[in-house]
Amino acid sequence: MRLLNTKTLRVQEFFTEIPRYAILSHTWEDEEITFQDIQSLITLADTCNGRQLTFDDIQAFLPPTQLKKGYTKVVQACVCARNSAFDWIWIDSCCINKESSAELSEAINSMYQYYEDAVVCYVYLFDVSGKLHPKNPASDFKRSKWFTRGWTLQELLAPEFISFFDKDWTKIGTRWSLRDVISVVTTIPMDVLGRIQLKSTV
Repeated sequence: MRLLNTKTLRVQEFFTEIPRYAILSHTWEDEEITFQDIQSLITLADTCNGRQLTFDDIQAFLPPTQLKKGYTKVVQACVCARNSAFDWIWIDSCCINKESSAELSEAINSMYQYYEDAVVCYVYLFDVSGKLHPKNPASDFKRSKWFTRGWTLQELLAPEFISFFDKDWTKIGTRWSLRDVISVVTTIPMDVLGRIQLKSTV
């Protein structure tokens, strides 16, 4: 599998001895970052001198026609992972070369395993504001598009730990702390969600 370095944004392929990694679950939006987009940053990664790349670095490096909104999501996910001492993260949009049908097929078949093997899963909800607690009836948490995705079930059940983030990348809860709300939205019994992890500490 390929993993994205959370500091340099370089993609590296691992066949054995896969390092501990975080994984991102998200709803695809306009201008997602592809494997080819990330490869275009190799020169920038070589000049970072060991420091963490920022969106400003990317903005200064790329011509305006190549600067996609999705870079913000990738950078923020990497910052989140780095803050929890992860050197690697898996993001489907840029860790899979979708121009290869064979690779795409293999990744789809391995997806559950990728999420199960991750130390933690970050769920990014681009359409949720953190102004109201997810348990507040007026919160938009329960209406997030993330819950309508076909991949949501396995990405919700496979990881050992899950943390949810609002549109500003503020942590709003974990699968454990929000299990009652998640159960209402997904109809997954609350005791099933509770058995997956007794308490998230990530």
